[in-house]
Amino acid sequence: MNINYFFVFIALLASLFIPICFACNEAVCASIVSKCMLTQSCKCDLKTNSSCSRDCFFCLDYLYTECCSCVEMCPKPNETESILSSKSHVETLPEPMQNLFDVLTEDKDPHLRWTSETFPVQISFITSVGTDPKEIKFGTGTKVTMKSDGIDQEEDVQVNCTVAYMAQCMSWNKCKSSCRSMGATSYRWFHDGCCECVGANCVNYGINESKCLQCPFHDTNSDSETNFENVSNGEGNEDENHEDDHSLNVVKKPVRKEHEKPKIEKNDKESDMQNSVPKKAI
Repeated sequence: MNINYFFVFIALLASLFIPICFACNEAVCASIVSKCMLTQSCKCDLKTNSSCSRDCFFCLDYLYTECCSCVEMCPKPNETESILSSKSHVETLPEPMQNLFDVLTEDKDPHLRWTSETFPVQISFITSVGTDPKEIKFGTGTKVTMKSDGIDQEEDVQVNCTVAYMAQCMSWNKCKSSCRSMGATSYRWFHDGCCECVGANCVNYGINESKCLQCPFHDTNSDSETNFENVSNGEGNEDENHEDDHSLNVVKKPVRKEHEKPKIEKNDKESDMQNSVPKKAI
């Protein structure tokens, strides 16, 4: 019976031109999907028809999670989103030094070891019972005086949050030690290696987005191969140029002509004959 349902399911998909997602498990979903397609419970658009989506959900029953991709009812994941950059680990650091962190992130780092961002955030808190004005400090240079009328009430204060992104990728422990040395209050380490140091006035551990300049690493194999080929070609040309220069610098020995050789030998013979003739006595 399951085989018959499977062939009916294939015929319906061919007639309705419904593409099957790669994640669709035909062995598990063939029977239930065929039933839902025959009853037209899942013949709808997820964005425009909410009632049909509900009917499809109840029709697929406990197999909805596994089989919703067979009828294009599952939300499509964002393929461009990096899984590693969307996950992070956060931790509060002991004994922060906000003054040091503010000094280091106030101006641009000349060596581009990190880049800082400052943005306003709203901090809500409840004032305690009392009529005396209270002075509340938020980091360096931020001071707010609150007055209470004796009734607990919620107050909102806008402060500046500063975060610093390390340029290079680093390990979890390296990120923690680097942010601690800068005096940060907390840090956020992304699973792609990006490290974010968070200041005192920030909520929810700063920005949940990986923004490091040189992290994560990108695939540059093609560029490396091209550069390697260019360097290799350049070295080859330099070798050829060196060889040409060397050949030009070699001192060529004069070539002795053939007609000069007998002449030299003849002169040598004449000198020998003159030396061999005895001189007449006077």
